[in-house]
Amino acid sequence: MTYTTQLQNGNELNRLYDSDRPVHEWYRFVLSFPPHLVRHYVEKFGLSRGQLILDPFCGTGTTLVEAKKLGIGSVGVEANAMAHFAASVKTDWDVEPVDLANFGQKVANSICEKSDERVLAAGDNHFGVSVYNGRLRTLDSEKSRLLIKNSISPLPLHKVLTLLDSIERHYPDEPRNHARLALARQTVKEISNLRFGPEIGVGKQKVDTPVLRPWLSALDRMVADLQECRALRDTRSTVFLADARNMRRYLAPNSVDAIITSPPYPNEKDYSRTTRLESVLLGFMSSRQDLRKQKQQFIRSNTRGVYKSDEDHRWVQDISRIQELADSIEARRLELGKTSGFEKQYAKVVRLYFGGMARHLSELRSLLRPGAKLAYVVGDQASYFRIMVRTGQILAEVAERLGYEVLDIDLFRTRFSTATKEHLREEVLLLQWNG
Repeated sequence: MTYTTQLQNGNELNRLYDSDRPVHEWYRFVLSFPPHLVRHYVEKFGLSRGQLILDPFCGTGTTLVEAKKLGIGSVGVEANAMAHFAASVKTDWDVEPVDLANFGQKVANSICEKSDERVLAAGDNHFGVSVYNGRLRTLDSEKSRLLIKNSISPLPLHKVLTLLDSIERHYPDEPRNHARLALARQTVKEISNLRFGPEIGVGKQKVDTPVLRPWLSALDRMVADLQECRALRDTRSTVFLADARNMRRYLAPNSVDAIITSPPYPNEKDYSRTTRLESVLLGFMSSRQDLRKQKQQFIRSNTRGVYKSDEDHRWVQDISRIQELADSIEARRLELGKTSGFEKQYAKVVRLYFGGMARHLSELRSLLRPGAKLAYVVGDQASYFRIMVRTGQILAEVAERLGYEVLDIDLFRTRFSTATKEHLREEVLLLQWNG
C-alpha cells in the first residue's frame, strides 16, 4: 500500500486510527498529519533503535511520539511555546500513572469542597462561584486583548481559571504539567466557544458548560496511556523551544539520521491564533510583545508575521522561479487594484517564506549524518490572488541548490480549493544529504 493511493482523496487528513489514539490524542493540532504517515517513512527510510530522528517543526509532537512508540530516539524543535509544551509533556512518560490519578482526585476534592454544587455528576455547573461571592475570575485587559473575541464565555473562563489555580498553586510536587495539558486540551475542545475548520473561528456561545468532569476524563485517558507505554518510557526524546533556522547550538554535528516534519505552508493562516487561548491561559503569552517575540521565531508564512527587519528573502534572491512567482503575485495585485496593507505584502511573504526555508535547510547540513534522509510534508497553495504556489517543487529546487539530493515527491493527498476550484496537492518532499 502506498500513501499516494491511500491518502490522495483527503479522507485520511486528520484521522487517528484507534490504535494511534494513545498519547497522540492528549493534545494535537486540528490539521496535524497522521501518525501512520510517520510510521510509513520510518519504514521507508529503514530507521531503527539507536538512530536519531529530528523534527525541526515538531508542533505538538506527532513525529516524536510515534518515534518513541517505535523505540527510536528523537529531537524536536518548535517555536510556538504552547506547542513546545504539549510536545514536551506528550513525550514525558516518566510520570507514575497512579500519581497522576491521585493528583486528579485531590484537585477534584478541593474544588468540590469549595463549591455549593457538591455533586460533580450533575455537571459541576457552578463550582467555585460561591467562594468569590459571585465575582467571577477573569483575565487582565492586556491578556484579554490577545484572545479571539468571544472565544470563551465568562463563567466557563472563571471555572477554568479556578481549576488552573488549584492545579498550579496548591500541589507544587505533583505532575502538574500533564494536568495543565489536559486542561488546555479540554478548554479548547469542549469548554471554549472555538470551532475549527480550515481556519479557527467562534461558534455558538456556551453560557455555561462542565469543566471539572471533562478535565478528569482527559486525565483518565493519560493514566491509561502511561500504563500502556511504560516499557518505552526510557526512549530518548527531547524538545527545544527554538527557531528552526537556528538549531546548531542545540544539536551535535553529524548526529541526525533522519527528518520527518511538516513546516508551515505559504498562506494566510496565522499559526499563532490556533493556540492563542491556551497560550494565554497557561501563561505562555501575556502581552503583544510576547506575541511578537514568538512570531519572530516562525518561518514567515503569512503577512501577519512579517517585520521590517526581515531579511530571509536574501537567501533566494538568485532563484528566478521564486522571483518570477513573487513578481506575478504583485502584478496581479496591481491588476486587481488591491491596496490593503496585507495584500501589498503578499509578494514579500512568498520571498521570505522560501528564503526562511532555504536558511533552515542550510542550517541543517552540519547536523545531518552522511546519507541522512528527509521527509517534508508540504502543500501547494493559492492564497495570494489565486496564483498557484507549487511549494514542494520550489522547495526541491531550493534544496538542490544547497547540495541535497531530491529523491522523490510523494503525493500525500489532494484538497479541493473553493477559491480556485482546483485540487491542491499536499506532498512529501523526500531528500537525502550525502555530505
